[in-house]
Amino acid sequence: MTDPIRLSKRLIELVGCSRREAELFIEGGWVTVDGEVIDEPQFKVDTQKVELDKDAKATAPEPVTLLLHAPAGVDAETAMQSLGAETLSEEHRYGKRPLKGHFLRLNASADLQANASGLLVFTQDWKILRKLTADASKIEQEYVVEVEGDMAAHGLNRLNHGLTYKGKELPAVKASWQNENRLRFAMKNPQPGIIALLCQAVGLKVIAMRRIRIGGVSIGKVPVGQWRYLSAKEKF
Repeated sequence: MTDPIRLSKRLIELVGCSRREAELFIEGGWVTVDGEVIDEPQFKVDTQKVELDKDAKATAPEPVTLLLHAPAGVDAETAMQSLGAETLSEEHRYGKRPLKGHFLRLNASADLQANASGLLVFTQDWKILRKLTADASKIEQEYVVEVEGDMAAHGLNRLNHGLTYKGKELPAVKASWQNENRLRFAMKNPQPGIIALLCQAVGLKVIAMRRIRIGGVSIGKVPVGQWRYLSAKEKF
């Protein structure tokens, strides 16, 4: 009986590639052990069947961006811990191969309003991270806000044109009724607590809020606590 060896070493023996190529094949999700994708070069194997996908490419995996429908009141660091293959939205699993490497070296951006649920972005792509941080003041965010109370006279008009509340100037936003107790707010780089303050200024109390969009990217039909990949066609 032989001692278990690293998967990368076994792959080198099987296909005659270099060590770096073996690592890239494995990290890219092109190698299976007894039919299961293993993306860790240090994984130990002995008598298992190791196979390399016929379409394998020895290239570094593309950086990924994950879109999480975060529960209310959860900070980004805690939310990141819920990311895993098992929480990928069922509707968005087709053609996807979640790899362990997809959940490493992720950066969070664009914090939610306090006690809000909704879209949180985690990315490995420095270009997207730079876009969401350097251009934050130019990117519109959209929230759906459940409220109670009676809106002050001309309240919607005041929200859309800017108002002063308790001596503080509040920014103009795009506000509209979604239904009798839900407002839509669209605004660029909303400061912490600003939506609750805007609602108070027109006589409303926030019951719940959810971010549904950042720029051109919406959370879509992803259940709370689950996530999906950003597609190549989507742009913030």
